[in-house]
Parts: sequence; structure tokens; C-alpha cells
Amino acid sequence: MGIIKAPKSVRLVIGLLSAGQSDLDRVWPLLEARFGPIDTELHPFPFRWTNYYENELGNSPLREILAFENLIPRESLVDIKLWTNALEIEFSKNGLRPVNLDPGYMTLGQFFLATTKDQRQRVYVRDGIYVEPTLYFENGDWHPFAWTYRDWQSEEYLEFFRTARERLAYQHTKGFPWSKRTVLAKKLRSGDGPQTGPVPLKS
Repeated sequence: MGIIKAPKSVRLVIGLLSAGQSDLDRVWPLLEARFGPIDTELHPFPFRWTNYYENELGNSPLREILAFENLIPRESLVDIKLWTNALEIEFSKNGLRPVNLDPGYMTLGQFFLATTKDQRQRVYVRDGIYVEPTLYFENGDWHPFAWTYRDWQSEEYLEFFRTARERLAYQHTKGFPWSKRTVLAKKLRSGDGPQTGPVPLKS
């Protein structure tokens, strides 16, 4: 029998799809207030892969992806998805969402997206939320699955994930985030380093 042990905390990643920059600017403070500072950002750029969102977001939506500095327990992704869904509804006008939020989490070997829709490759967690394996890390790089959405396979996204993974590996190894590397590395060498562990989400 294997020994049960808690897995390492993971990196929260949220994809934002918006009708325009002003809507992204409204959402950013709310995400930071709940999940903490940003570790890695894929800056807003035109979303070009599908016109699926055209009725809600127009014909030139913007895509942005954020990875957060505070690590989370992976089981908290369900609550995060429920919260982002509620935020989308709060922002909606006449039943249309000006912002679409796609939370997921990154380990050193995998990236999972949360979803409300069932498919053969998705695993049900609870409260109407499933998780889908979206990318896996092998031979030094990220790779998509056969079902991975086209945009999550793009080079722009993969470059973001390379950087985010490097910083996650650094945080797991050193015990503090990439942004604190200069100051806290000196404290760690002096024996005055931080106590580490997952940061609880704000309620």
C-alpha cells in the first residue's frame, strides 16, 4: 500500500478574454484582491483562434493570462471556478458577459483547466465543476493533448507557461517567490529566511 501524503501546492493561472482593455482593467483589481500579486503575465493581445465568443465579446476580443504568486492547494480550484463564474455574472449586461474567466492550475508536470462541461477527457470534482488535462511537460517543454483548445497550444501561450513553470520550480526549491529572490535569498543565507507553505485564499 502506498503512503498517503499531501501534494505540493500549485500555481493558479487565470485566462481572461474580454471585449476590451477597459473590462480587463476592471477585473484585475478584483483578482489581485482575492488571489494576491501576479507572478507571470501574458500581456493582452488579439484573440484570433475562433469567433465562438463574437456575440458576447465582439469581433476583436483581447486575451490575457495571469499566473499568481501565492500557491494554492489544487482542490481549491473548484471554489475558484465558482467564484469566477459569479464574477462573470456580476459583470454581465443583458445576459452577455464582457469578460470570460478561465481558471486552472499548474504543477511542474501538468496544467489543468476548470470547466462546467462534461467530456470524455474531463474528470468530475464536485459542485458541477470538472477539470481537464490541458498541457503536459515532457522533454523540457510543454505539449498539448489531442483535445486541447487551439489557443492553449499556441506559441504565445507556451512561452508564458515556460516562464511560469520556471518560476514555480524556483518557488518550490527556494521557498519564496521569484519576485522576492534578491532580498529573501540574502535572508535565507543569513538563516533568517521565510517559513513556507500554501497561502490561504481570502474569503
